[in-house]
Amino acid sequence: MRAITVRDRDAGVDGLALTDMPYPHAAENDVIVRVHAAGFTPGELDWPATWTDRAGRDRTPSIPGHEVSGVVVELGYGTTGLTVGQRVFGLTDWARNGSLAEYTAVEARNLAPLAADIDHTVAAALPISGLTAWQALFDHAHLTTGQTVLVHGVAGGVGSIAVQLAREVGAHVIGTGRADDRELALTLGAQTFVDLDADDLEHVGEVDVVLDVIGGDILRRSTELVRPGGTLVTIAVPPTVQPRDGRAVFFVVEPDRARLADLAHRVRTGRLKPVVGAVRPLSEAASAFVRHRRTPGRTIIRVAEEHGTPHPTAGR
Repeated sequence: MRAITVRDRDAGVDGLALTDMPYPHAAENDVIVRVHAAGFTPGELDWPATWTDRAGRDRTPSIPGHEVSGVVVELGYGTTGLTVGQRVFGLTDWARNGSLAEYTAVEARNLAPLAADIDHTVAAALPISGLTAWQALFDHAHLTTGQTVLVHGVAGGVGSIAVQLAREVGAHVIGTGRADDRELALTLGAQTFVDLDADDLEHVGEVDVVLDVIGGDILRRSTELVRPGGTLVTIAVPPTVQPRDGRAVFFVVEPDRARLADLAHRVRTGRLKPVVGAVRPLSEAASAFVRHRRTPGRTIIRVAEEHGTPHPTAGR
């Protein structure tokens, strides 16, 4: 099968290449998914799990990308809950080969069924961004109606979904970004927009919740905005300073089949609209890791069209 692989840790994105790889093995409780669309995180080449397995052994050449939408073509021993031919989407394991390939092996529990009326490119934009936004706002920060939340990076994958989820529960949303992000932020539901290049962040005042995806100086300054009893949640780096009379939480997103199904239902009913900024073919996935120009939302890699799924042994 064709896949994007990386072999040299020091080479960075220059080491990404489209190559031939063996068809994956379906372990116990796995499924093999024929990938139709895949999502990736530009910084994942810096993740230790990209280079070593859970036992610390080198696993290169490795296949990046950990969001997948496609069709089940094979079940591993003991796999239940999914069937061959079923449309699915979800997360691949951090320490296993990922979704930037024609086929990928995934634990069945990390996938959710995907309705026929949701395009694979939209579904591939949901798992990391959608689960991260939900877990940050509700599992960690316990955001409720009437509270004020500051969402950084409102035009990005996580931020754009977080704004919509927060507004739906009746929170007051302040979004941040660059000047070009203002219109999108307000369209998504933010009541206030802060241009991080031109506006004074401190003028925001106290908020109940901060969702940080940036880190650095923005994370430090945001800590001072959390009102007593409030929460700052970050996915950038573990915070070194806690808010006064509040708390700061760093977390890594966790798979959740039930929540994925809920997010997909919100998409179907028009309550949630993932922002897909660009869709590129697998042959251009390596260059997609390099952000030549800034686009809102997620860049998604289309691996195969909906029709014409090859036999799972093709390319072995």
